[in-house]
Amino acid sequence: MEKGLIAIAAALAVMTGATTGIGEAKVAQHAVEAIGKNPDAADKIRSMAIIGAALSETCAIYGMLVSFLIIFVLGAN
Repeated sequence: MEKGLIAIAAALAVMTGATTGIGEAKVAQHAVEAIGKNPDAADKIRSMAIIGAALSETCAIYGMLVSFLIIFVLGAN
């Protein structure tokens, strides 16, 4: 029973990676739309999109770190 709960907790922590992928796709979508509407601001939009994607990627990395901690620290019983 306890190992099952640990597996569920780790899966929920890893789920942040999936939601991060969705968020990064939205960032790319809106960046492309903004560049299409205002091509003169393409450099500024592109740099802000890259910064936004990098910041959202840290959420996925933290989720993976938490899942490893849950599996290897709590699952060590």
